Amino acid sequence: MRIRTTYLCIPVLALFIFACTAKETKVEKPPKIALEDFFKNPLKTSYRISPEGTKFSYRAPFEDRMNIFVQEIGSQEAVQITFEKDRDISGYFWANDKRILYLKDSGGDENFKLYGVDIDGKNQVCFTDFDKVTTNIIDRLDAIPDEIIISMNKRDPRAFDPYRLNIVTGELTMLYENPGNITGWMTDHDGKLRIATAVTDMVNATVLYRETEKDEFKPIITTSFKENMSPQFFTFDNKKLYASSNLGRDKAEIVIFDPATGKETETLFANDMVDVEGLSYSKKRKVLTKATYTTDMVNFKFFDKESEDMYNRVKKELSAYDCYFTSSNRNEDKFLVRTYSDRSLGAYYIYDKNTDELKLISEVSPWMNESQMAAMKPIKYTSRDGKTIHGYLTLPVGVEAKNLPMVVNPHGGPWARDNWGFNPEIQFLANRGYAVLQMNFRGSTGYGREFWESSFKQWGQSMQDDITDAVKWAIKEGYADKDRVAIYGGSYGGYATLAGLAFTPDLYRCGVDYVGVSNMFTFMNSLPPYWEPYRQMLYEMAGDPVKDSVMLAKVSPVFHADKIKAALFVAQGANDPRVNLAESDQMVAAMKARGVTVEYMVKDNEGHGFRNQENRFEFYRAMEKFLDANMMMKE
Repeated sequence: MRIRTTYLCIPVLALFIFACTAKETKVEKPPKIALEDFFKNPLKTSYRISPEGTKFSYRAPFEDRMNIFVQEIGSQEAVQITFEKDRDISGYFWANDKRILYLKDSGGDENFKLYGVDIDGKNQVCFTDFDKVTTNIIDRLDAIPDEIIISMNKRDPRAFDPYRLNIVTGELTMLYENPGNITGWMTDHDGKLRIATAVTDMVNATVLYRETEKDEFKPIITTSFKENMSPQFFTFDNKKLYASSNLGRDKAEIVIFDPATGKETETLFANDMVDVEGLSYSKKRKVLTKATYTTDMVNFKFFDKESEDMYNRVKKELSAYDCYFTSSNRNEDKFLVRTYSDRSLGAYYIYDKNTDELKLISEVSPWMNESQMAAMKPIKYTSRDGKTIHGYLTLPVGVEAKNLPMVVNPHGGPWARDNWGFNPEIQFLANRGYAVLQMNFRGSTGYGREFWESSFKQWGQSMQDDITDAVKWAIKEGYADKDRVAIYGGSYGGYATLAGLAFTPDLYRCGVDYVGVSNMFTFMNSLPPYWEPYRQMLYEMAGDPVKDSVMLAKVSPVFHADKIKAALFVAQGANDPRVNLAESDQMVAAMKARGVTVEYMVKDNEGHGFRNQENRFEFYRAMEKFLDANMMMKE
C-alpha cells in the first residue's frame, strides 16, 4: 500500500498536448497589474450549502483574515458568524442545520483546534482546546446531527486516537486506542468505525477491518508501502470496499475489494496513462457518480447517467471553464458549482435540479481580468535517461515567445504534482514578463508506480536532472534566454532551488528558496512526532541518515554553499513544523560565511508557507524586486 505525500507532509499523504510554438496570435500586452490583486484574499470563497438547502455559507475577509458568513439563498444580506483576527479559518463545514464547525491553528504551527458556532454567531466554543494537539475530521456523521468523529494526538503526540464528539455537550468518547502504528481511520455509511490503515514492520502497510464496533480490528491485507490499496468508502450494503488500487499493476485503478477474502473482486475503471484515485457517490441515491483522474487536465468517468446529464447541462452553459459540483443539500436537489480555468479563479453558481436553473452567486476574485491572464499550456519533454516528463509552460501575454527571461518553478512534495489551473504566482510572474516553467519530475504522483519509485533516493540527483533537462528543453526550443533563468520553489521546491544553484551553478542567475530543506540530516532529525510511523519509509524514499550518509551529504545543499554563484533569497516561517527554521538559518549562515549576502525573510507568525495576507504581500514584493534586479528586467 503506497503512502502518498504532499508538500513534505508524510502523513497527510482526453489527453491533448498543446504544441507550444513561437507563432501565437497577436495579443495586446496587458498593463502591469497591482501585486496585491494577485495575492489578496478572495472576495468570497469556500461556499457550502446548508443541509436543509435554504442557506449557504462562505469564507470572506474580515480585518484581512478569512472568516465565515451565512446567507439565505435569494437574499443579499449575510451574517458574519466568526471574527478571527490572528489567523484565517482554514476549513469548515455544516455539522447540522443550525451549527457550523471549523478548524484553526496558531501562527502556522499546524496544531489545529476544532471550534463550533451557531449560524447566528452565538454559542462559539473550542472543542479541542489542548496544547500541542492537532485535530482531524474522520466522519461528519450527517445522519447524527449532534455528533461527529474526530482524531487527535492528545494521549500520545505520535499517534492519533479516534473520538466521538458530542457538539452540544462537548463530551469526548475515545472509540479505540491507537497502538501507535495506525495512521488512518474510516467509517461505514452508518458512521461505524470499521477500517484502519497502519504501518507494520516500519515499511509495510496494513489495512485492518472489523465486522462491528464490538470486534477487534484484524489485518485483511499487508503490502509493501510501494503498493497501494486505498479504501475510498464502503459499498452501500456496508459489506465491501470501493478502493483505488495498484496491486499487481503499475497504475492505480478503481476496484471493489472484499474484506472477507482480502481480495479484489472487480475492476470498475482504469486508465492506461495515469492513476485513477478519486471516486464520488450520491449519499441520497446510494449510487456511484464518477471517478476522477488527471492527465494534463482533470477528467471524469461517469457511472451514473443522472450525474453525467447534470454535469453536461452545467458544462454547456459554462463551457470555457472546468466545473465541479462542490456541495449539495441533503435532498440533493440544490448544488453549488465551482468554476476554474488557467486564467481565472472562477466563480460559484447554484444549480436547482427541480427548476433546471443555474444562477451566479459570486466571482471569487472579480477584480482580475482573465483576458489579461496567460494561458497555461501542457508540454512534455524527454529526460536524459529516456523518461517522458509532463509539465506546463506559461508565456507572458502580448510578448514574442522567444528568448524570454524564465522562472523555473518545481513543485513541493516532492511526491505531489502540478496541475492545470489558475495559479496566482504563475500569473503574477507572467504579467511581469517572465515565462514560467513547471514540470512533474520523476516521483510526481499520478503517473504510476514505476515513475514514482524512480525518485527513491534521487533528491538532488535524477530528480534534479529532470528539472535541469526542462530548462535545457526550454532554451533549445527558443522560449528561454539562457542567460536569464531563475529558479523558485517552496518546500521540496525550495530544496530543488538550493540544489539547482549548488549542483548546476552556471544554469541560473538567481534563486528563491521558500521554506525549503537545506540539510537532509537535520531535516530527518526534526520530523514532527506524528510522522514517526513513516520514518523508515522516508528513509527508503529519500535516504537513511546512517546507511546513506555519504549520499545525503552529497545532496544536501548546505554542504555545497561554496559552489553557489547566483544570488539567493530565502523566506521562512518561524513556526514551520515540517521544514524547521534551522533549515533556512544554516543555509543563510553558510552563505554568509563565504562573505556572500543573502536576502533573508523570516515571519514569526507563519509556518510552512505564508498564510497572512500582509506577509504574502511583503514576500512577493521582495521576490519581485529580487528577481527584477538579478534578471536585468526593465520597465
